[in-house]
Amino acid sequence: MEKLFLVTNPGSSSRKYALYRGDKAICRLHFELEEREIICTIKHPDGMKRKLVGSFRKLTETVKYVKEILENENYINKNTKLDAVLARVVATGDYFSRDHLVDRECLAKLEVAKKRTPLHVPVVAAEIEECMRRFDGTPAIIISDSAFHTSRDKVHTYYAIDLDLAEQAEIKKYGFHGLSVGSVARCMKAAKLNHGKVIVCHIGSGSSVTALQDGCSFDTSMGYTPLEGVMMATRCGDIDAAAALAIGRKLKLEGEKLEEYLNKKSGLLGVSGESDDMRDVISLRDDGDERAKLAYDMYIYRLQRAIGQMAASLQGVDALVFTATIGERNSEIRRDIIAGLEYLGFKVNDTRNADGLTEGRYCVVSDAQSKPIYVVQTDETGEMIRRAQSLLGH
Repeated sequence: MEKLFLVTNPGSSSRKYALYRGDKAICRLHFELEEREIICTIKHPDGMKRKLVGSFRKLTETVKYVKEILENENYINKNTKLDAVLARVVATGDYFSRDHLVDRECLAKLEVAKKRTPLHVPVVAAEIEECMRRFDGTPAIIISDSAFHTSRDKVHTYYAIDLDLAEQAEIKKYGFHGLSVGSVARCMKAAKLNHGKVIVCHIGSGSSVTALQDGCSFDTSMGYTPLEGVMMATRCGDIDAAAALAIGRKLKLEGEKLEEYLNKKSGLLGVSGESDDMRDVISLRDDGDERAKLAYDMYIYRLQRAIGQMAASLQGVDALVFTATIGERNSEIRRDIIAGLEYLGFKVNDTRNADGLTEGRYCVVSDAQSKPIYVVQTDETGEMIRRAQSLLGH
């Protein structure tokens, strides 16, 4: 019998849960705020969706209702035993560069990590603990979002700081979006696509650019935390440390409060002054809003620059990949990024690009005279399931 997994994916504005039998999704639950009310959308394997209105007061409390909903929908019963609860962990430190069965040591490490990564770890730790309470006796597994990047060498991992300090305090470039990029690399290998020197652009609410060498991580834009790298929805990306401190002095913010500002009040939201949603930014730009135009142009430029950096790191590039929500769905952004990359041998085919992903997990959007440009659908959950099965020895 294939194993039964519950995957939890808590975000800043939503909570997602998926019940899997082996590598097949049985049911998905998506909690999010709609017109000041938290709604649960139940997604069935046949594509049918149904919205459920309940007494959900806070997103942080939705995990308490997951077991009840799954039972009411007849996906499980009171005697059903899950094989494991899986949670993606975004955290700094060497320990969290590997997957782990949750035990006392792991819980203690998560407690320490809450101070190092205060915007990500507390939410995930709370979800794990509540799931273990609700599904009594069910083991939990944390799946590292950094593990994929452990193939990089020291040149691409260390900051230019005292090495003793770097080792003692575990201050290194860990990189993130490893589950997404790993799933892309696996898809490309299975489809026998070009996977020599490849640059993968994961473009969503959080964004990163990763250089792959023969399917392995060679270099990546994110660093000690997901704050580093390209401009994102609410994250500033690369910023001079002295500039960050100057922001802190001006706004009277220190420590976690300053980190929260750079993570949640910057990026598209900070520059546009209106929204962190790229669709809104584009709409405002089209209506003549100068700040929205600047936000869009900066966003494109920062991604182009990061792609150029990764090409330099690889000393060449054979193929380019777009993935994640914006990368998979927004043909205009793909077109505008590629327009600045002809010096690397890339040219978009407007028709293919406009069509985008219609069926299957990937498509080609490059012109006949161009190096290959792919759009590949990411599958972080599938990657989590695969790695959990590996950890459990199956």
